[in-house]
Amino acid sequence: MSSESIDVSTELSGSASEGWRTYDEFAAGIDTYRLPQADLSGETLSFTFEDGPTLRLEFLDGERVRWSADGPLAASGETDPYDAVQVRQDVRFLHLPFTSREGEALTVVHSSRTGRAIGIHSRIGVETDEDTPQVGQTFWRGTVDGASPTGDEPGPSRDLIGRRNVYRYSPVHLYEHVYLSSERYAWQCLQGVQRGHGDVDLSTVWKLDEGLYLFCFREFKIAVASVWLHDLGYALRTTGVFLGLNGSGASEHSRAGGHIYPLSSTTYPDVQPI
Repeated sequence: MSSESIDVSTELSGSASEGWRTYDEFAAGIDTYRLPQADLSGETLSFTFEDGPTLRLEFLDGERVRWSADGPLAASGETDPYDAVQVRQDVRFLHLPFTSREGEALTVVHSSRTGRAIGIHSRIGVETDEDTPQVGQTFWRGTVDGASPTGDEPGPSRDLIGRRNVYRYSPVHLYEHVYLSSERYAWQCLQGVQRGHGDVDLSTVWKLDEGLYLFCFREFKIAVASVWLHDLGYALRTTGVFLGLNGSGASEHSRAGGHIYPLSSTTYPDVQPI
């Protein structure tokens, strides 16, 4: 998982004149301000995803889960590590950084109150193409088995378009995001090893519940993608994970999270972004 060490000197030396950083370089310590892990030992959960798999999760202890799925994930009785965060009293962020499958991960965010869920399958592609991010993502809306779903179904949202936020992940990780359209966002590093670097990458935003937004991005310059759950209610916290290729070319999973500081919001008077 992610490194616990933080080298403060890198914040002082990082600049736009330095070479592009690898995924593992910028991800080190990016989980410092993350919400605490949840222990789901003994629990069992199952989900049904529209146009996706049915999924059963049996949490063996505080670190391992036995899971089965059909459809695009087809597996029976696999055991993998898991990552769980109680984002709200009724909302969980669940992540399976697969060891049973190379270069793949599964994330599920769900609400016990509404019975709604979103599944995200991230996968590192074999081919590289400068016009297509190497790490792709597939999204499924779903429900918690045994629940009586209420409220709107999760789905793509335009609510973040025009917003500008700053994200503090550690004492030396500070990033700015500008949500440009339904397909792209712009970012720049204000503090950290990527200081002065930035880009416009592909992004996806889905709404799970009031103030809760799934935000995912897929980078062009390096092979990395991320899944975040932004709580833009009173908490102003974000919980996330990365999947990508590190500087050695091996697949790597990392945890992330921190605080959200809204800066501004822009509205368009007539013609809207896509």
